[in-house]
Amino acid sequence: MYRSLSILFLSLISFCAFAQNDSIQTKSETTQQAGYATSKATESTQNITGTQNELLNKAAELYSKSQFSAAAEVYEKVKAQYGTSDKLYYNLGNAYYKSKNLPSAILNYERALRLNPADRDIQFNLEMCQARIVDKIDPIGMFMFARWNKSLENSFNSNIWAFVSIFFFLILITCLFAYFFARISWLKKVSFFAGILALCISALSLFYTGDQRNQIVYPDKAILFTPTVTVKSSPDQSGTDLFILHEGSKVTVLSKLGNWSEIELEDGNIGWIEAIHLQTI
Repeated sequence: MYRSLSILFLSLISFCAFAQNDSIQTKSETTQQAGYATSKATESTQNITGTQNELLNKAAELYSKSQFSAAAEVYEKVKAQYGTSDKLYYNLGNAYYKSKNLPSAILNYERALRLNPADRDIQFNLEMCQARIVDKIDPIGMFMFARWNKSLENSFNSNIWAFVSIFFFLILITCLFAYFFARISWLKKVSFFAGILALCISALSLFYTGDQRNQIVYPDKAILFTPTVTVKSSPDQSGTDLFILHEGSKVTVLSKLGNWSEIELEDGNIGWIEAIHLQTI
């Protein structure tokens, strides 16, 4: 029994540690995702060098001087050289929003929210950007339990859920020891039910950790960057025109075929567009 518990505990810690490491992207990942935004860097900011803090201070200084595009370029340089965080994505979103680049602002707010889903400032700024884009898509209604479950999951990021899972697993082990070795009947009963509760909370927290990790490692959401795109019924220019989307719209990528992506909108509409028009969140 002790050996089984030890193996299970070590496996849980390993999984949670892996999920925690995935919550912050590495330099190589962020360099690959720079895409459209970093291609706009100008010579005026390419010559700026320094440590991470120096670059962040320089970006903040440019932002305070209303040089929002330049500030965004410096933030992009920080992202490419030192990796990302929810705060960096948030600042990037603010700089792009002030630069009137709504698609890039929405993209970075979404990425920030992915790393820190409980941040109200990020949520507010994202909603403000979404209110300014052309397409107003009404999402399909969710069941009350599904909404409650998603809201609970977004209360914390994957790191916190990992710690919660480990904490309640330790409580579970304590309850098991109390149940098997205590000689008082009421203590055995309390340990039994407390152990069941701890097991449920630990398992649920572990599920939330894994789900948020998958959203980071295998993202399936994307933002449209082209001003106007016609969505096709098939992955071909000769396909039937279904509807038109505008920049800033958020889609779910269902599948890919060559240079085409099958997308789904929040209202359930499905179609095909060329992948070059999208940037993955």
